[in-house]
Amino acid sequence: MPKSSKRSRNGAEFIKWFKPLIDCLHELGAAKPREASDWIAVKEGVPPAVREVLNKNGSERFINQVCFARQYLVWEGLIDGSKRGIWSLTARGLKTHLTDEDARTIFSKWVKFWTEAREGNAVKSEDRKPAEPMTEVVELVEADEVQENALLNVLRGLSPTGFEHFCRHLLLAYDFEKVTVTKRTRDGGIDGEGILQTNPFVSSVVVFQCKRYKHSVSSEEVQNLGGAARGRADKALLITTGTFSGPAKAEAARTTPRIELIDGEQLVAMCEVKQIGLQPRTVYDINHEFFAQFRE
Repeated sequence: MPKSSKRSRNGAEFIKWFKPLIDCLHELGAAKPREASDWIAVKEGVPPAVREVLNKNGSERFINQVCFARQYLVWEGLIDGSKRGIWSLTARGLKTHLTDEDARTIFSKWVKFWTEAREGNAVKSEDRKPAEPMTEVVELVEADEVQENALLNVLRGLSPTGFEHFCRHLLLAYDFEKVTVTKRTRDGGIDGEGILQTNPFVSSVVVFQCKRYKHSVSSEEVQNLGGAARGRADKALLITTGTFSGPAKAEAARTTPRIELIDGEQLVAMCEVKQIGLQPRTVYDINHEFFAQFRE
């Protein structure tokens, strides 16, 4: 199981991901947070042991740091901050390649800006409450504070049985048929099963397991699901409100039957598409890149 990590007293540690994140978005064009983090981990040779280190709230510390890097680059006007969950470069970002020195300069600039903002010298504190550390000697905030997600908090607050029945509702919304939740006394590591009709000629038996986690699902847990599903289903789903470690994803790809992984980010997106437990509303965020021109 991943081990929890003490928060770093070196709040500037995430500066090293500024340059790789820009390089990632140059190559991919756009990416989800986990996709960008995976790309950086491969390119920078981040060891699996480092990737499985957790913050106290169970979030992955490495991804937390990449999120911090992204936020500073949004403030700098290099990454588009208008689309939640999709990272892409701005027109300025497309023309930019960073050095390590550039990264340190950007960090120092925004530390100074938000320190002055907090003191009331730049903007009133009620206009914008900073979401990031203001100095180099503060603790990293938890990932939930970087990208607060009320829906995941609601789902994590459900009872174990309630979350299983929520997952049943989710599968029905996505055209599964005959979805049942297994009685807990004889689930054998399987929380439920259903039928997915691919076309009039082909259908698949799918079993699913639900993990109401804040932290990462380990490779051992994926392996256990594979063993429980073998000989019982054509495919397995592992649905979590948390995340999956790199080794867990690798294990799912080589397991028979194939295990599809749905993490908290995907779970929220799926609920948004079908408006499951959600009511749409319009929200406006301040465009700080626009106002930057008037501060010079």
